[in-house]
Formats: sequence, C-alpha cells, structure tokens
Amino acid sequence: MNFKEELQKRTAEAERITMELLPEVSGHAATVMDAMRYSVGAGGKRLRPVMMQAAYELCGGKGTVVEYFMAALEMIHNYSLVHDDLPEMDNDELRRGMPTTHIRYGAGMAVLAGDGLLNYAYETAMKAFAEAKGAEREGCIEALALLAEKAGIYGMVGGQCLDVEAEEKGLNLTQEQILYVYENKTAALLQAALGCGAALAGTDISAKNRADLQKAGYDLGIAFQLQDDILDIESTTEELGKPVGSDERNGKKTYVSYLGMDAAKQEQARLSKEAAALVRALETDGSARAGEAKEFLAELIEHLVERRK
Repeated sequence: MNFKEELQKRTAEAERITMELLPEVSGHAATVMDAMRYSVGAGGKRLRPVMMQAAYELCGGKGTVVEYFMAALEMIHNYSLVHDDLPEMDNDELRRGMPTTHIRYGAGMAVLAGDGLLNYAYETAMKAFAEAKGAEREGCIEALALLAEKAGIYGMVGGQCLDVEAEEKGLNLTQEQILYVYENKTAALLQAALGCGAALAGTDISAKNRADLQKAGYDLGIAFQLQDDILDIESTTEELGKPVGSDERNGKKTYVSYLGMDAAKQEQARLSKEAAALVRALETDGSARAGEAKEFLAELIEHLVERRK
C-alpha cells in the first residue's frame, strides 16, 4: 500500500460523501445553507471521517451505513470551527487560507450556520437507520449515542466550556485542567470517529477492539492538540492557513507552556507512537481489506506527527 495515494483516495471519498449529504441551497433559508456549504467546503483534512471509515473496515464492516456518520461527524467538526472563529471566541479571520464564515457572512449568519451544521449532522446520521438491516440498527443506535456524547457537554462542548471560561476570566489553567480541555475539545471527536466506526461494524471483533480504539483516539487527540500548540508558535500564517501566535496574544496557557517546547515534542511523539502501536495490535477477520485498513490507520496516526498545518 502506498500511504500517500491511499490517503488521497480516502480523503477524496470523504469529501465527496460529505458534500453530497449537505443540503442543497434553496428556499427562504438559502443563505444559511450557502454558509453551511461554504464552511464545510473550504477544505480540510477530512481526518475524522477518514478515520471512521478505516475503523469500520478494520472491524469487519462492509456496508455503506458508515457514510452517513462520516458526513455527520465532519459537519459537527466544522460547526465547532465556525463558532470557534467568532469574535466572541477566538476572533480569527482566516480558516484554511480563506475568510472565516463570520467574515464572509456576518456573525449572526455564522452562528446560524454552526447551528445548522450541528442539527443537520444528526438528521444525516439518522438517515442510516433507513438503510440499516437487522443487527446494523443496534450499531447505529450505539454510534448515534456515542456521537452525541462526544460532541456534547461530556465531550467537545465540555472542553470548550473550560477553555472559553479561562480566557474570559483570565485564568491560568493547571496542567490537569489543560489536559481536560485537550481530552474533550480535541480527543473526543477522534474517539467518536474510531468508536462509531467500530460500533457500526457490529462484529465480535469490533467489540474486542473498542477499548483499544478509544485509547488510541485519546492518545492521538492529545498528540494532535500538542502539535496545534507547537505550530501556533513555530509555523507561519501562510503555511498554517490561519493566524499564528494567537495563544500568546490571548495570554493562553497551553501544555507547551508547562512542558517547554522540547518536552512537548517528545510527549507528542510518545503518544502518537503509542496510538499507532495500539492500532497495529488490533484483531481483524484476516481479510486483506481489514488488514489494509489497519495499516493505513496506523500510518495515518504516524503521519499526523509531522503535519505542518
């Protein structure tokens, strides 16, 4: 398997699936629909749906119900970015090298676009039930519950709550609190990607793999956020596609602040290595398809250590 070619193929497929399942722009709500499509269509790695599909195949999944959840998770991820960029949050004007949604459409419409993406994500995920048969429906129920949990107050929103509160009140978060933010704001949706993929596969192998997939998602999430913090210091606006130095400007404490740059890079590498090892140790049904998905997922985790944007 050529990893770069496989990544391009899987990313393009995730892009196609997501854009096809977004609402078409029409009617009196056309402006918010256009803003939704703009926000999602601005680009991105499509990391979470790509990971979900690989986990699904690794665990023996063979249908297409996963596609609805792939699109739903990417919509949830993008809604969070739209709201993160708002003046009341991170106040960023660039995202992926393009004007952020509130710059293009105004703050009010950006709020609605985020709300629209979040709600439409669940509408999209529930469309899987019409296609699911037999035991697949149980997998859909489990995946939907996990998706909602990891996106909500016990996941991403919970992490964002402490993050925003710290900025508004000028709090210096402890290392434990920063880790809570990373675990929930970033790792939660990666855990959702892997966990939903496994749940939708609905096999005995899937059940055996779930705990290790959740741990791999946690490790990757912390490593991923560490890399974000590192890039905010070391990268450029041109390379990153969004403003750099925002953490320092906002007086925001990060794990790098406590660990130092060298130790942060070492911890990021350790967590990424552990996550890849967990994936490589997972059981499969012995098929070539499952084996290739497992190796791709492990290589993807390793690849993310060296990302520059």
